[in-house]
Amino acid sequence: MRILSPALAAHVAGEATTLCRCWSLTRRDGLVLGFTDHDRDLSFDGIQFLARSGLEAAETSSELGFSTGGGEVLGALAASGLGEEDLSRGLYDDARVLLWLVNWADLGQRILLESGFVGEVKRSDSNFTAEVRGLGKAFDEERGRLYTANCSADLGDARCGVTPGLSAAVVAATDGRLSITAPALSGYGDGHLGGGRLVFTAGANPGFATEIRSHRADGGTVVLQLWQAAPRPIMVGDAFTAEAGCDKRFATCRNKFGNGVNFRGFPHLPGNDFIIGGAGADDPGAGPFDGGSLFR
Repeated sequence: MRILSPALAAHVAGEATTLCRCWSLTRRDGLVLGFTDHDRDLSFDGIQFLARSGLEAAETSSELGFSTGGGEVLGALAASGLGEEDLSRGLYDDARVLLWLVNWADLGQRILLESGFVGEVKRSDSNFTAEVRGLGKAFDEERGRLYTANCSADLGDARCGVTPGLSAAVVAATDGRLSITAPALSGYGDGHLGGGRLVFTAGANPGFATEIRSHRADGGTVVLQLWQAAPRPIMVGDAFTAEAGCDKRFATCRNKFGNGVNFRGFPHLPGNDFIIGGAGADDPGAGPFDGGSLFR
């Protein structure tokens, strides 16, 4: 339940109202954008809410318990501050969204209706639809440490301890979207960069980062396949850096990076197949199932 101020409650109860909605959106890079469905710009809390945004709210839902509520916002990519390139670069992924109900005739009369985060963004031609997820989404996210065979750390973070080396290269050939040929990376074996991170440093997409889907090395020919297409076509001569990938398996951590001592998983944890196989054996005490260690 939301409690309105006496002035706003009296205004809402009146025969005619001057209400509108205002959104603020805080991107991943810290930039704060403001939008309103009113016909002129408004300003409060140090945020300029632009009326030339082309935004409108769709259906909003609230759920009891820990379910994730939310709604959608529709808009045009030509809106002030919103661009297809920024959406492609992920600057709006998980951006913080605040929604107010405001009396545009007296901006002091307002109430915060919703607080959430930008979820999936769908684009078509010059329009987009952004999903707004409620605070309940936090209950769907992983918290704490899980007992899994694979490592729970990310390559290069404090728990991992490895410093992944960056290799600079230049695009020698490309399909313009997902495939890159870079002879400068011929010193790495086949698959070494697969799962790693590629960041463009010069060209049409400076700062754009994506994961390397696969790394194929055949003699002096090196071909990288990317998971995500760049916002603008990749061109011959574009410069980038690439780092090795890690599939989070213990063998990779030990053999590829020499970092087995910092492995943050449980590679010897028995799985379901092991448990079922042992229970279904004709003689559970025979063979490897004699109660001793399986790893000596």
